[in-house]
Amino acid sequence: MASALALTHSSISSGLGKRVLAGVSGGLAGGIVFGMLMAMMGMLPMIASMVGSSSAVVGFGVHLMISVLIGLGLTVLFGNRPLTGYRRSALVGLAYGAIWWVLGPLMIMPAMLGMPLFAVSLTAVLSLMGHMIFGAILGLVAVRVIAGRP
Repeated sequence: MASALALTHSSISSGLGKRVLAGVSGGLAGGIVFGMLMAMMGMLPMIASMVGSSSAVVGFGVHLMISVLIGLGLTVLFGNRPLTGYRRSALVGLAYGAIWWVLGPLMIMPAMLGMPLFAVSLTAVLSLMGHMIFGAILGLVAVRVIAGRP
């Protein structure tokens, strides 16, 4: 048991382990905040429809899973280089969130649901703000985890 605990601690202390933890933590933190905003806008049933449901709870769960994957994309695929300080990480997160706004609600989700691509409306603009808030939180939490601060 002690060796398994030491192995887990050493793998989390490693560069990749820290980046995974940073991506999961940042993705969840940003996803929870963005998910609350989506709930207030009544958007969670639309997210749920991607998996054949209309439940807001299912939509929130799907949203959190996507948030973790996007968080891992930033921290694992791109590594530590873009996340070197709080200011830079927040800016990287803002840009990353904007990129995912184009990829997600303007391209992937409409394609999955048979809707027109690149349809920009007031809802889409509010979604951009939510994605950027998500990205900033992701960047800030991730850099904190990578830096090893509690």
